[in-house]
Amino acid sequence: MQTTSPKIRSFTDLRTWKEGHQLVLSIYKITTSFPKEEVYGLTSQLRRAAVSVTSNIAEGFNKRSRKEKNQFYRVALGSLTEIQNQLLVARDIGYMQPKYFTEMAQQTVNIGKMLNGLLKTSTTAK
Repeated sequence: MQTTSPKIRSFTDLRTWKEGHQLVLSIYKITTSFPKEEVYGLTSQLRRAAVSVTSNIAEGFNKRSRKEKNQFYRVALGSLTEIQNQLLVARDIGYMQPKYFTEMAQQTVNIGKMLNGLLKTSTTAK
């Protein structure tokens, strides 16, 4: 008996977006413990980059051409790389416990793999 996967009708059905959304929630939660003087610095940068990942996945999902889809998925990858850098900074200056850094860093790696999968799928789609 063959099982079929549910049809993807919205960007919210994409596993990549779902994982990215979990990362957004994690980042919002962890940055509430950052010093108040970082509210317009690292806190804001991390939050904006995280929301950028999911926003670009969402926008890319609705584009018709492969070229446009890939443009947004690549921007999402760029934002994900920003998050990776900012997490390193937060860890190194003592704003994050190593355990949380490791968990969130692994989330970014997983999302990056999924984004690369979206890029490959979009590139090979007819």
